[in-house]
Amino acid sequence: MSQPPASLRIAVAQLNPVMGDVAGNLALARAARSDAAVAGADLVVFSELFISGYPPEDLVLKPAFQAACRQATEALARETADGGPALLVTTPWAEDGKVYNAVAYCDGGLIQAVRFKVDLPNYSVFDEKRVFAPGPLPGPVNVRGVRIGVPICEDIWGEEVVETLTETGAELFIVPNGSPYRESVYDERMSAIVARVTESGRPMLYVNQVGGQDELVFDGASLAVNVDRTLAMQLPAFAGQIAIVEAVRQAGTWRLSGPIHGHETGDEANYTACVLGLRDYVEKNRFPGVVLGLSGGIDSALCAAMAVDALGPDRVHCVMLPYRFTSEDSLKDAHACARALGVRYDIVPIASAVEGLEAALAPLFRGTNRDITEENLQSRARGTILMSISNKFGAMVVTTGNKSEMSVGYATIYGDMNGGYNPVKDLYKTEVFRLSALRNRWKPAGAQGPDGEVIPTNIIVKPPTAELRENQTDQDSLPAYEVLDAILERLVEREAPVAAIVAEGYDLDTVKKVERLLAIAEYKRRQAAPGVKVTARNFGRDRRYPIVNRFRDLGEPLPAPDMALVSPNARPRLDVVDF
Repeated sequence: MSQPPASLRIAVAQLNPVMGDVAGNLALARAARSDAAVAGADLVVFSELFISGYPPEDLVLKPAFQAACRQATEALARETADGGPALLVTTPWAEDGKVYNAVAYCDGGLIQAVRFKVDLPNYSVFDEKRVFAPGPLPGPVNVRGVRIGVPICEDIWGEEVVETLTETGAELFIVPNGSPYRESVYDERMSAIVARVTESGRPMLYVNQVGGQDELVFDGASLAVNVDRTLAMQLPAFAGQIAIVEAVRQAGTWRLSGPIHGHETGDEANYTACVLGLRDYVEKNRFPGVVLGLSGGIDSALCAAMAVDALGPDRVHCVMLPYRFTSEDSLKDAHACARALGVRYDIVPIASAVEGLEAALAPLFRGTNRDITEENLQSRARGTILMSISNKFGAMVVTTGNKSEMSVGYATIYGDMNGGYNPVKDLYKTEVFRLSALRNRWKPAGAQGPDGEVIPTNIIVKPPTAELRENQTDQDSLPAYEVLDAILERLVEREAPVAAIVAEGYDLDTVKKVERLLAIAEYKRRQAAPGVKVTARNFGRDRRYPIVNRFRDLGEPLPAPDMALVSPNARPRLDVVDF
C-alpha cells in the first residue's frame, strides 16, 4: 500500500473571467495550468463558475451555453492526460434535466469527480435558486492521494456541508468562490472561514474571483487559514494573480503556506472597486472609451478621475455643456480638472438647444409659470448631446449621479441620468467628497491617471449645485448632506423605521420627507444605469421595491402584535393534519 503524500503544491488562479466568453475563459484556464506546471504545481484551483463567468443568471438556462461549458470542461480534462497539474474546474453542469453549480476534478485525462454546490444563496445580490438545483451533501475528492473537501462559496457560510465533509474524511478544504466586494466583506469572510476551520480542525484555502461583472465587483483577496487560525496566505485585492500554496502534512495535520500581501480597505477599497468596475464594464463590452459631462461639480470630477484611472486619459472625453446659469467658477474648475487629468476637453453651449425646446413647447405652455419643467430642459438637452456624441463616435456615456441624489430623486430622468454606467452610483455624497480628497493624495495600484491633485480644491470646498437657476444650491431642496446621508443609510441599508431614526435625534419632519422622497423616486432608479456596488445594499440587485407603492412610514411607534387574537391552534404543527 502506497504512502499518502506528505505535500501538495497548489496553484491558486485568482483571475478575471468574462461572462459568457467560454473560449476566452478556457484559454485563461489553459494559460494558468501552463504557468502552474512551470512552478511545479500538483493542482490548479479556479474561482466559482470560472468557465461560464459568475453570476451567469438566466444565461445558464440556455442549452447551447450549457453545452459550450461542458465542452470546455471536457477539453481541459483531456489535456490532463499529459501528466501535468490536475485541475479543479468550476462550471455549470447539466444533468437529468437540472443545472448545478459544479466543480469538476480533472486528472489523468478524465473527469475523475464532480461535486455540486449545496447551499444556494437567495438573498442580497444572489438568486441562485432561480437557476440552479441544489446538490446532495458531498464527500471529499481524492486528489492524488489527498482527500480534499471542495465546498463551493456559500457552502462554508453554514455548518452542515463542512461538517459532512469532515465526517467523511476530508483532510483539508479548498473553496472556490464568487464573492463580490462590499465594505464589510473582509471581516465577514474571515469570520466564516475561522468558524469552519475551528469546527472542523482542518485548514481552508479560499479562492475568489477578481474583476467586474455588471454592478458587481469581485475583489479577489484569496486567502488561506491554518488549523491554529493563523493566516497562511493572502493575495492582493482587485488584481489577478496566480500564486503557489504549499500544503505540507505535519503530525497528521495539513499546514498551508503561501505569499501574504496587504490589501486596500475602507475608502481606498471603495475607490479601487469603482475604478475596476468601470474598467471591466467598458473593456468587457468593448467600448473604445467613455464620454461624460464635466460640469465643474464634484460628482463629475470624481467620475472623470475614476475613468482616467481605469482607462487612461486618451480614452476619456470630457464635455462642458454651459448655459446662462453656469458660473464662471464652474467653467474654470471644469477646465482645470480636465487639464490636470490630461483628457480631451470640449465646450458645447446648450443655449440654442434649450431655447429651441422652449420655443417648440411655448404654445402648449402658454399661460403657465416657469418652474422645474424648464429647468429640466437644460439637463435633458445635455443628456441628448452626450448621447449623440456616444452614438457618433462609440464612446460610452458615464453618468455621474451619487447615491444620495438617486435615493431622493434629485436627478433628471432622460437628462443627467442618461448613460451606460455609473461608477459612483453606490456612493453617498459625503463619500464622494471623501474619495475626491483621497484621490488627490493617493491613487490605487495600476491606476492610469496622473499622481497628485487631479480634482481642484475649489471643486471640493464649494457648495454643490445643479446650476439650473440663479444662485441655486442643493440645500435649497435637500437637508445638509451630512444629515441626509445619515438618514438614508438608516432607511436604505438598515430598513430602520422612521420612529427609530427620530429616536436617535433626527427631526421627524425631515425624516418623513426623506422617506417619502425615497419612495416616490423608485421609478427613476428602476430606469437608471447600472453602477458599482460597494455598500451593503445598493439600488438594483440588493433592494427591490415596487414602483407602485402607497405605503408610507409616518413615524408612529410600531404597535406590538396582539397575540391574544392568535388561536393556540393557528400555527401549523407537523404532528397534526387539520382538514
